Amino acid sequence: MTERSVGRISVNYSLLALGIVVATAAILLWMGRPPTCTCGDVKLWTGAVQSADNSQHLADWYTPSHIIHGFLFYFLGWLFLRRNPFGDRFLAAVAIEAGWEMLENSQWIIDRYREATFAFGYNGDSVLNSMADIGWMTLGFFLARRLPVWATVLLALAFELLTLWTIRDNLTLNIVMLVAPVDAIKVWQGGE
Repeated sequence: MTERSVGRISVNYSLLALGIVVATAAILLWMGRPPTCTCGDVKLWTGAVQSADNSQHLADWYTPSHIIHGFLFYFLGWLFLRRNPFGDRFLAAVAIEAGWEMLENSQWIIDRYREATFAFGYNGDSVLNSMADIGWMTLGFFLARRLPVWATVLLALAFELLTLWTIRDNLTLNIVMLVAPVDAIKVWQGGE
């Protein structure tokens, strides 16, 4: 059986992906990121956005964005690496998400979030949250592999609309506000 027919990636690819995740955790610790929430708790879910708990636990309102990352990385892998083994595309997705987690927790991006978005007290992620974010991206990547394209697109739109309605933020607004902030969006996100 081929790798594609059994629907799994090989042990070698899995070990390489795990190596990327472990190296990312080590780098984040070296960067001074706390291993877990400094509150002392580890929670499966935290729903408070303007809170010290946000981006510190296993899941929060930004988890759907990471699942969508997986959808997007699957699509990009299909677009640019479709002749490569599936494991190559998976490793590329893990590496890109890991790179984002390190960049997102750099002082430059933390400061950018504080100045350009409504995340006024944002202090970056815990290592636990960053590792979970990579896991959520992986879930999205494998969902995109299994679901029909229309279902993946519908799920991404549902996630975007849910988080827009619930917390006045989503992946699209996050990108807009990091790249080209719009004052009206910032005011609206702040509830004014």
